Amino acid sequence: MLRHVPQQLSIYSVLYDKISNDHILKIIAANVDFSFINDLLKDSYCKHLGRPAKEPEMLAKLLILQYLYNLSDVKVIEEARLNLAYMWFLGLNPEDDLPEASLLTKFRRHRLKETSVDDIIQEVVRQCVKKGILKDTGLSFDATHTNANTIKKVPERIMKHLARRIIRAIEEENGEIPSELIGEVPNYKLIEDHNEAKQIMKTYLENLISKAENHVDLSILPSSQQAVNEARQILQDPKFIIQKGIRSLVDKDARVGYKSQTDSLGDKGTGSLSLLHLPASHGCKVGPNVNYRSA
Repeated sequence: MLRHVPQQLSIYSVLYDKISNDHILKIIAANVDFSFINDLLKDSYCKHLGRPAKEPEMLAKLLILQYLYNLSDVKVIEEARLNLAYMWFLGLNPEDDLPEASLLTKFRRHRLKETSVDDIIQEVVRQCVKKGILKDTGLSFDATHTNANTIKKVPERIMKHLARRIIRAIEEENGEIPSELIGEVPNYKLIEDHNEAKQIMKTYLENLISKAENHVDLSILPSSQQAVNEARQILQDPKFIIQKGIRSLVDKDARVGYKSQTDSLGDKGTGSLSLLHLPASHGCKVGPNVNYRSA
Protein backbone atom coordinates (compact mmCIF):
# COMPACT_ATOMS: atom_id res chain seq x y z
CA MET A 1 0.00 0.00 0.00
CA LEU A 2 1.36 3.42 -0.91
CA ARG A 3 1.56 6.17 1.66
CA HIS A 4 1.14 9.85 0.97
CA VAL A 5 2.46 11.76 3.98
CA PRO A 6 4.14 15.16 4.36
CA GLN A 7 7.93 14.96 4.58
CA GLN A 8 10.75 16.99 6.12
CA LEU A 9 8.58 18.70 8.75
CA SER A 10 10.95 17.95 11.63
CA ILE A 11 12.50 20.78 13.61
CA TYR A 12 15.85 19.19 12.79
CA SER A 13 15.30 19.93 9.10
CA VAL A 14 16.86 23.34 9.77
CA LEU A 15 20.16 21.48 9.43
CA TYR A 16 19.50 21.25 5.71
CA ASP A 17 20.11 25.00 5.48
CA LYS A 18 23.81 24.13 5.63
CA ILE A 19 23.62 22.47 2.22
CA SER A 20 24.89 24.81 -0.49
CA ASN A 21 22.36 25.81 -3.14
CA ASP A 22 24.85 24.87 -5.84
CA HIS A 23 25.18 21.30 -4.55
CA ILE A 24 24.58 18.92 -7.44
CA LEU A 25 21.72 17.15 -5.63
CA LYS A 26 19.94 20.46 -5.09
CA ILE A 27 20.38 21.34 -8.74
CA ILE A 28 18.94 17.99 -9.82
CA ALA A 29 16.04 18.20 -7.36
CA ALA A 30 15.20 21.72 -8.53
CA ASN A 31 15.00 20.67 -12.17
CA VAL A 32 13.64 17.13 -12.13
CA ASP A 33 10.03 16.23 -11.36
CA PHE A 34 10.39 12.89 -9.58
CA SER A 35 6.64 12.27 -9.46
CA PHE A 36 7.12 10.19 -12.62
CA ILE A 37 8.56 7.42 -10.42
CA ASN A 38 5.35 6.83 -8.46
CA ASP A 39 3.34 7.05 -11.69
CA LEU A 40 5.68 4.57 -13.36
CA LEU A 41 5.39 2.06 -10.52
CA LYS A 42 1.81 2.58 -9.35
CA ASP A 43 0.68 -0.74 -10.82
CA SER A 44 3.26 -2.54 -8.70
CA TYR A 45 1.51 -1.46 -5.49
CA CYS A 46 -1.98 -1.83 -4.09
CA LYS A 47 -3.35 1.63 -3.38
CA HIS A 48 -5.55 0.77 -0.37
CA LEU A 49 -4.66 -2.72 0.90
CA GLY A 50 -1.65 -4.22 2.63
CA ARG A 51 1.02 -2.86 4.91
CA PRO A 52 2.31 0.65 4.19
CA ALA A 53 5.17 0.34 1.70
CA LYS A 54 8.37 2.32 1.64
CA GLU A 55 7.92 5.26 -0.70
CA PRO A 56 8.98 4.10 -4.20
CA GLU A 57 10.26 7.58 -5.02
CA MET A 58 12.62 7.43 -2.05
CA LEU A 59 13.86 3.94 -2.99
CA ALA A 60 14.36 5.00 -6.59
CA LYS A 61 16.34 8.03 -5.41
CA LEU A 62 18.60 5.68 -3.48
CA LEU A 63 19.26 3.86 -6.75
CA ILE A 64 19.99 7.21 -8.40
CA LEU A 65 22.50 8.02 -5.65
CA GLN A 66 24.14 4.66 -6.34
CA TYR A 67 24.58 5.65 -9.99
CA LEU A 68 25.79 9.15 -9.19
CA TYR A 69 28.40 8.10 -6.66
CA ASN A 70 29.10 4.48 -7.66
CA LEU A 71 27.92 2.95 -4.37
CA SER A 72 26.77 -0.54 -3.46
CA ASP A 73 23.43 -1.22 -1.76
CA VAL A 74 25.09 -1.38 1.64
CA LYS A 75 27.36 1.60 1.04
CA VAL A 76 24.61 3.94 -0.18
CA ILE A 77 22.64 3.32 3.03
CA GLU A 78 25.74 3.86 5.16
CA GLU A 79 26.64 7.07 3.34
CA ALA A 80 23.08 8.41 3.46
CA ARG A 81 23.01 8.05 7.25
CA LEU A 82 26.02 10.37 7.48
CA ASN A 83 25.34 12.79 4.62
CA LEU A 84 22.80 15.58 5.08
CA ALA A 85 22.64 16.23 1.34
CA TYR A 86 21.68 12.60 0.70
CA MET A 87 18.96 12.68 3.37
CA TRP A 88 17.58 15.94 1.97
CA PHE A 89 17.57 14.54 -1.57
CA LEU A 90 15.68 11.46 -0.33
CA GLY A 91 12.99 13.68 1.20
CA LEU A 92 13.69 12.47 4.73
CA ASN A 93 14.18 14.24 8.03
CA PRO A 94 17.71 14.11 9.50
CA GLU A 95 16.56 11.76 12.27
CA ASP A 96 14.52 9.43 10.05
CA ASP A 97 15.51 5.80 9.65
CA LEU A 98 16.65 4.46 6.31
CA PRO A 99 15.55 1.09 4.91
CA GLU A 100 17.74 -1.98 5.15
CA ALA A 101 20.04 -2.46 2.17
CA SER A 102 18.27 -5.73 1.31
CA LEU A 103 15.10 -3.75 0.52
CA LEU A 104 16.82 -2.23 -2.52
CA THR A 105 17.32 -5.72 -3.96
CA LYS A 106 13.66 -6.56 -3.34
CA PHE A 107 12.63 -3.24 -4.89
CA ARG A 108 14.57 -3.93 -8.08
CA ARG A 109 13.36 -7.51 -8.28
CA HIS A 110 9.69 -7.20 -7.32
CA ARG A 111 8.70 -3.60 -8.09
CA LEU A 112 10.73 -2.79 -11.20
CA LYS A 113 8.99 -5.46 -13.26
CA GLU A 114 7.95 -3.68 -16.46
CA THR A 115 10.61 -1.03 -16.06
CA SER A 116 14.24 -0.87 -14.96
CA VAL A 117 16.80 1.37 -13.31
CA ASP A 118 17.84 2.28 -16.87
CA ASP A 119 14.42 3.79 -17.51
CA ILE A 120 14.55 5.89 -14.34
CA ILE A 121 18.06 7.18 -15.07
CA GLN A 122 17.10 7.96 -18.68
CA GLU A 123 14.12 10.02 -17.56
CA VAL A 124 16.23 11.97 -15.05
CA VAL A 125 18.83 12.68 -17.75
CA ARG A 126 16.11 13.64 -20.25
CA GLN A 127 14.64 16.20 -17.84
CA CYS A 128 18.09 17.59 -16.99
CA VAL A 129 18.92 18.02 -20.67
CA LYS A 130 15.53 19.62 -21.31
CA LYS A 131 16.11 22.12 -18.49
CA GLY A 132 19.57 22.91 -19.82
CA ILE A 133 21.60 21.80 -16.81
CA LEU A 134 23.39 19.18 -18.91
CA LYS A 135 25.37 20.08 -22.01
CA ASP A 136 26.62 17.88 -24.80
CA THR A 137 29.96 19.59 -25.39
CA GLY A 138 33.48 19.10 -24.10
CA LEU A 139 33.91 15.34 -24.23
CA SER A 140 37.05 13.54 -23.18
CA PHE A 141 37.56 9.81 -23.01
CA ASP A 142 39.12 7.75 -20.27
CA ALA A 143 40.22 4.34 -21.55
CA THR A 144 39.71 2.65 -18.20
CA HIS A 145 37.96 -0.70 -18.63
CA THR A 146 34.83 -0.89 -16.50
CA ASN A 147 31.93 -3.24 -16.14
CA ALA A 148 29.15 -2.43 -18.58
CA ASN A 149 25.59 -1.74 -17.48
CA THR A 150 24.06 -4.56 -19.50
CA ILE A 151 21.39 -5.87 -17.09
CA LYS A 152 21.16 -8.72 -19.63
CA LYS A 153 17.94 -7.55 -21.21
CA VAL A 154 16.42 -9.99 -23.66
CA PRO A 155 15.69 -8.64 -27.17
CA GLU A 156 11.93 -8.75 -26.53
CA ARG A 157 12.25 -6.36 -23.61
CA ILE A 158 14.55 -4.01 -25.47
CA MET A 159 12.12 -3.89 -28.41
CA LYS A 160 9.27 -3.10 -26.03
CA HIS A 161 11.31 -0.24 -24.54
CA LEU A 162 12.21 1.05 -28.01
CA ALA A 163 8.51 1.10 -28.94
CA ARG A 164 7.66 2.89 -25.71
CA ARG A 165 10.37 5.47 -26.42
CA ILE A 166 8.98 6.19 -29.89
CA ILE A 167 5.43 6.63 -28.60
CA ARG A 168 6.53 8.82 -25.70
CA ALA A 169 8.64 11.04 -27.96
CA ILE A 170 5.79 11.50 -30.43
CA GLU A 171 3.32 12.30 -27.65
CA GLU A 172 5.66 14.92 -26.14
CA GLU A 173 6.53 16.63 -29.42
CA ASN A 174 3.24 16.19 -31.28
CA GLY A 175 0.95 16.84 -28.32
CA GLU A 176 -0.96 13.62 -28.93
CA ILE A 177 -0.54 10.08 -30.18
CA PRO A 178 -2.19 9.41 -33.56
CA SER A 179 -4.90 6.76 -33.25
CA GLU A 180 -3.07 4.59 -35.80
CA LEU A 181 -0.19 4.17 -33.34
CA ILE A 182 -2.41 3.16 -30.43
CA GLY A 183 -2.69 -0.57 -29.99
CA GLU A 184 -2.15 -3.41 -27.59
CA VAL A 185 1.48 -4.23 -26.91
CA PRO A 186 2.17 -7.98 -27.19
CA ASN A 187 2.84 -9.63 -23.84
CA TYR A 188 5.95 -11.58 -24.77
CA LYS A 189 6.20 -13.07 -21.27
CA LEU A 190 3.15 -15.24 -21.98
CA ILE A 191 4.81 -16.81 -25.03
CA GLU A 192 6.72 -19.93 -24.09
CA ASP A 193 8.72 -20.18 -27.30
CA HIS A 194 11.53 -17.63 -26.98
CA ASN A 195 12.11 -17.37 -30.73
CA GLU A 196 8.41 -16.83 -31.38
CA ALA A 197 8.32 -14.10 -28.73
CA LYS A 198 11.27 -12.32 -30.37
CA GLN A 199 9.64 -12.47 -33.80
CA ILE A 200 6.30 -11.16 -32.50
CA MET A 201 7.98 -8.20 -30.77
CA LYS A 202 10.13 -7.54 -33.86
CA THR A 203 7.02 -7.45 -36.07
CA TYR A 204 5.25 -5.17 -33.58
CA LEU A 205 8.16 -2.71 -33.50
CA GLU A 206 8.59 -2.74 -37.28
CA ASN A 207 4.87 -2.01 -37.73
CA LEU A 208 5.06 0.81 -35.19
CA ILE A 209 8.01 2.37 -37.02
CA SER A 210 6.12 2.11 -40.33
CA LYS A 211 2.98 3.70 -38.86
CA ALA A 212 5.00 6.48 -37.26
CA GLU A 213 6.62 7.33 -40.59
CA ASN A 214 3.30 7.19 -42.47
CA HIS A 215 1.07 9.08 -40.03
CA VAL A 216 3.45 11.55 -38.36
CA ASP A 217 5.61 14.25 -39.93
CA LEU A 218 8.85 13.22 -38.28
CA SER A 219 10.79 15.95 -40.10
CA ILE A 220 9.49 18.49 -37.57
CA LEU A 221 9.81 16.15 -34.58
CA PRO A 222 13.57 15.66 -34.03
CA SER A 223 13.37 13.54 -30.87
CA SER A 224 10.75 11.27 -32.45
CA GLN A 225 12.85 10.93 -35.59
CA GLN A 226 15.87 10.03 -33.47
CA ALA A 227 13.88 7.39 -31.56
CA VAL A 228 12.66 5.85 -34.83
CA ASN A 229 16.15 5.88 -36.37
CA GLU A 230 17.67 4.30 -33.30
CA ALA A 231 15.04 1.54 -33.22
CA ARG A 232 15.56 0.78 -36.90
CA GLN A 233 19.34 0.73 -36.51
CA ILE A 234 19.10 -1.78 -33.65
CA LEU A 235 16.66 -4.01 -35.55
CA GLN A 236 18.98 -4.04 -38.56
CA ASP A 237 21.92 -5.24 -36.48
CA PRO A 238 22.14 -8.99 -37.30
CA LYS A 239 23.65 -9.68 -33.89
CA PHE A 240 20.75 -8.16 -32.00
CA ILE A 241 18.12 -10.89 -32.42
CA ILE A 242 20.64 -13.62 -31.61
CA GLN A 243 21.44 -11.72 -28.41
CA LYS A 244 24.92 -10.61 -29.33
CA GLY A 245 24.10 -6.99 -29.91
CA ILE A 246 22.95 -4.14 -27.68
CA ARG A 247 22.16 -5.14 -24.11
CA SER A 248 21.46 -1.76 -22.50
CA LEU A 249 19.70 1.36 -23.79
CA VAL A 250 21.76 3.54 -21.44
CA ASP A 251 25.21 2.05 -21.98
CA LYS A 252 25.09 1.66 -25.76
CA ASP A 253 28.74 0.67 -25.89
CA ALA A 254 27.87 -2.51 -23.98
CA ARG A 255 28.19 -5.52 -26.26
CA VAL A 256 28.73 -9.22 -25.75
CA GLY A 257 32.15 -10.59 -26.71
CA TYR A 258 35.67 -9.22 -26.80
CA LYS A 259 36.21 -5.54 -26.25
CA SER A 260 39.54 -5.51 -28.05
CA GLN A 261 42.48 -7.67 -29.10
CA THR A 262 44.67 -6.50 -26.23
CA ASP A 263 45.23 -8.38 -23.02
CA SER A 264 44.21 -5.41 -20.87
CA LEU A 265 40.82 -4.89 -22.51
CA GLY A 266 40.22 -8.26 -24.08
CA ASP A 267 38.46 -10.11 -21.27
CA LYS A 268 35.58 -12.09 -22.68
CA GLY A 269 32.19 -11.01 -21.43
CA THR A 270 30.65 -7.57 -21.30
CA GLY A 271 32.38 -4.27 -20.78
CA SER A 272 32.76 -0.69 -21.93
CA LEU A 273 35.01 2.31 -21.76
CA SER A 274 34.30 5.05 -19.26
CA LEU A 275 33.03 8.28 -20.81
CA LEU A 276 33.77 11.54 -19.04
CA HIS A 277 31.77 14.69 -19.73
CA LEU A 278 33.58 17.87 -18.70
CA PRO A 279 31.82 21.12 -19.58
CA ALA A 280 31.56 22.93 -16.23
CA SER A 281 32.10 22.95 -12.49
CA HIS A 282 29.62 20.50 -10.93
CA GLY A 283 30.49 16.89 -11.53
CA CYS A 284 28.09 14.01 -11.20
CA LYS A 285 27.70 10.60 -12.73
CA VAL A 286 24.19 10.37 -14.16
CA GLY A 287 24.43 6.97 -15.73
CA PRO A 288 26.66 3.93 -15.82
CA ASN A 289 30.05 4.85 -17.26
CA VAL A 290 28.78 8.30 -18.27
CA ASN A 291 29.83 11.35 -16.27
CA TYR A 292 28.07 14.66 -16.72
CA ARG A 293 28.68 18.03 -15.18
CA SER A 294 25.98 20.61 -14.78
CA ALA A 295 25.98 23.79 -16.84
